[in-house]
Amino acid sequence: MYSKTEITQLRQAFWTTFGQYMQPVPSADGGPINWINYKTGLKHVYFRLQADNRHATIGIELTHPDAGLRELFFEQFREVRPLLEEATEETWTWEAYALDANGQPLSRIYQELRPINLFDREQWPQLISFFKPRLMALDAFWSTGQYAFDELR
Repeated sequence: MYSKTEITQLRQAFWTTFGQYMQPVPSADGGPINWINYKTGLKHVYFRLQADNRHATIGIELTHPDAGLRELFFEQFREVRPLLEEATEETWTWEAYALDANGQPLSRIYQELRPINLFDREQWPQLISFFKPRLMALDAFWSTGQYAFDELR
């Protein structure tokens, strides 16, 4: 078992390491980008990377507090699903109705890796190999797919 301090330190160390690893990688548009804190440019639309002692996920989370608007965004993502699947070269899991860790409603589109343990440094290469190509693919998808959301801005 890990103490709270160790968990915090390991989590911070992993994300710092991953950020440093990704820092030299340019965005799909060729410019610099903050991969860990990716900005979609749309309020309530996030690219999330999460990991703990059981699994890791990467995905698109739609957190709009208005359920109707959240559903509109989710439907718009369904319209551009072929672009997403072409960019990622895989089928993702689609959940129109889910809850986050705080019990707040959201919609999400994601990939998951199980089993994996963020707190085992020897598994970090597997985590990086899971996150890196998918995050880059999400960026490639978003460089063209974001324009489908112009009317919802």
